[in-house]
Amino acid sequence: MYFPGNTVLTHAHHQAFCVERNIYYLSETYYYMTFRDTFSLAFRTIRSNKLRTGITVTIIALGITALIGINTAIEAIQQKFLESFSSMGAMGFTVRYKEPRRIFGNGGGDLKKEKKGQRKEKKSNQGKPITKLQAETFKTNFHFPATVSINLFGLRDGIVAVGSKKTSPNVWVMGGDENYLDLNGFSIRYGRNLNVLDVQSGRNVCMIGKDVAVKFFGDNLETPVDKIIKVNNIPFRVIGTLEPKGSTFGRSLDNVVITSYTNVRRFFNSNPNSSFSIQVKVKDIQLVDGAISEATGIFRPIRRLATTEEDNFVMDKSDSIVEMLMRNLSFITIAAVVIGIITLAGAAIGLMNIMLVAVTERTKEIGLVKAIGGKKNNVRVQFLYESIIISLLGAGIGIFFGILLGNVVGLLLSTSFLVPWGWVVAGIVICSAVGLLAGLYPAVKAARLNPIEALRYE
Repeated sequence: MYFPGNTVLTHAHHQAFCVERNIYYLSETYYYMTFRDTFSLAFRTIRSNKLRTGITVTIIALGITALIGINTAIEAIQQKFLESFSSMGAMGFTVRYKEPRRIFGNGGGDLKKEKKGQRKEKKSNQGKPITKLQAETFKTNFHFPATVSINLFGLRDGIVAVGSKKTSPNVWVMGGDENYLDLNGFSIRYGRNLNVLDVQSGRNVCMIGKDVAVKFFGDNLETPVDKIIKVNNIPFRVIGTLEPKGSTFGRSLDNVVITSYTNVRRFFNSNPNSSFSIQVKVKDIQLVDGAISEATGIFRPIRRLATTEEDNFVMDKSDSIVEMLMRNLSFITIAAVVIGIITLAGAAIGLMNIMLVAVTERTKEIGLVKAIGGKKNNVRVQFLYESIIISLLGAGIGIFFGILLGNVVGLLLSTSFLVPWGWVVAGIVICSAVGLLAGLYPAVKAARLNPIEALRYE
């Protein structure tokens, strides 16, 4: 028997229709199923298949966790790195020696022939460290409106002692001048900074970070001022304590002793091949290029370079260092996206298989739905809803754990809590697309089932 809408009813359905018109109303209600009805039915079906749903949700969640987690960690690293360079920002640069080139596979042969007009590079000029005299001469002769600081690395495994108490061999010892704190983001909490006389005379004075101060003198950072400490058994008078800076890349910036570069050269770094570094900071970002040009012009004669010779030193702009890190981190981001896409592709295949199995298992149910007035669209939409709901459940769980794991890295770096909203939105969109595409074929297959054959299916 055929009824309006090409609905096929059995004899029993026809009798029911004639005896009680409420069945007809039921048919009409199903015929015009609302979004709420379809969604509710799809959700109940998902809940009744917990094991298969759980496995698929887990696979999707793993892909999103990798995607969100790695990118949250990357944002934490970026934030900490930018904080570390905020003191100099884009308004400074560093002059350091140029490391010698290493030629492989050429038997130590000649370098490439210089192009016409290009400066030559003498091997005798390669790998020459910047000496104390050269750094001081540059500072004296550089009259550009800028702040200049000379520094020399000392130790990363220094031991500080007061009486019988001492630290682990993990204290960083740095050598600088009166401008070192300003150009490296440090500031004095109590006491005073180094002065020109401290640097020139090489007297044994130093400034200490919070970690060193607290270990020996307690939480009051004023107490260590004018006290005597020993750094690798060499006595120093503490002239100042530094404002806390936290940590970066797993290293505490408060576990530090800063003295003059003269003392570092004398006590902690007597290697003649160790090179001094020169930091320059201008007051306006528009002056950076001009300062670099003048610095190059001044430093070339100091380094005894002929006009035809290539520079044997490097000018590192602060923003170029940041750009280099961001470029390296972008490769990690690409790797995270690839991992996420591969995982989600596997999840999409698994989800499609589950939905196809569901179509087979619920053939009779689909036939009954269509027999009492359900249209193809109702059946198709229900299966699509089921697929999308499973994907979004995986996305929600993956986003939660991804943010959690990514902020573990942020916690180690002492950054603020981060939520990568762009990637969160991208994760939801991607999972919705995965659910839609994975459920499309099963939904179309279910909608095309013949109601009479479906009702006979065992």
